[in-house]
Amino acid sequence: MPRVTFTEPDGAVVEIEANPGDSVMETAVRNGVQGIVAECGGSLSCATCHVFVREDEVDELPAMEEMEDEMLWGTAVDRQPNSRLSCQLRVTEDFDLHVTMPDTQV
Repeated sequence: MPRVTFTEPDGAVVEIEANPGDSVMETAVRNGVQGIVAECGGSLSCATCHVFVREDEVDELPAMEEMEDEMLWGTAVDRQPNSRLSCQLRVTEDFDLHVTMPDTQV
């Protein structure tokens, strides 16, 4: 089973077995991970599920679509080259993912 490793804003690390096909945001919310607000519930109308993907994994992810790119300009913490919205990242069977949440989402 794939795993998502979350580094929370306070530095705590949480590793969760994730369901293939679920988003990283859904995995976080379902498991009470601190630092993912997800105000819009994954409808790509906010930026409160902003994460930083571990740099060596960024190129393994599907390319960012235009709407996600636009939403990332509205994050509470400045976007970085490895910024993504966790609602747009789907868990796959063969790929473990490591993300860090920013200090705040709002």
